[in-house]
Amino acid sequence: MNHSVRTFRVLTVAAWLILVFSDAALAANDVYTIDKDHSTANWTIRHVVSKTTGTFANVQGKIEIDPEKNTVAKAEAVIGIFSLDSHNRERDAHLLTSEFFNAHEFNMIQFTGTEAQPTGANTGILRGKLALHGVTRDIEFPFEILGFGSDPWGGYRVGFQASTRLRRSDYGMRWGLDMPGGGPVGDEVDVTLYIEGVRQTADGKVTGKAP
Repeated sequence: MNHSVRTFRVLTVAAWLILVFSDAALAANDVYTIDKDHSTANWTIRHVVSKTTGTFANVQGKIEIDPEKNTVAKAEAVIGIFSLDSHNRERDAHLLTSEFFNAHEFNMIQFTGTEAQPTGANTGILRGKLALHGVTRDIEFPFEILGFGSDPWGGYRVGFQASTRLRRSDYGMRWGLDMPGGGPVGDEVDVTLYIEGVRQTADGKVTGKAP
């Protein structure tokens, strides 16, 4: 065989192997689907001289974990506005109106995390975009991976906590803020996500295999 032909074939095979292993590396993140029955988005806001808390129970999406760095690589979450619970039905009804969430027009909150920066062994900052009340803004979510482990049903899970502070006025919800003293409801909202994710195979099936 001609030496140049042999060299060409060797280089071709080498290039193919590089592409294969590069694709494998890019696809190496472990994907966890958010378990909406064990995940919540909690919030706290000032009310007059104290604070009021509540939650959104319908949180869905997925988290990608880099198993080598043991950190979050990407995350996507959708929160159903109608799953709001402030522990008071009359207040819930008010919050769903056009004076706040306007839930009949904007029935979900969407977060797309596109970049994560590790800050410790199990901590980091997830940056992305938050779409709420018809407004999309860049935000940061400092996060902590609480742990990994097998569940009793054959799955493998990750626990995840993330917190941030928002201004509702940044998302067009200004009810009461022009009242004396800023009104009875504050502008700043502290948000904490408690997430449980179940590891998925490439074809979307639950897997109990540890990463």
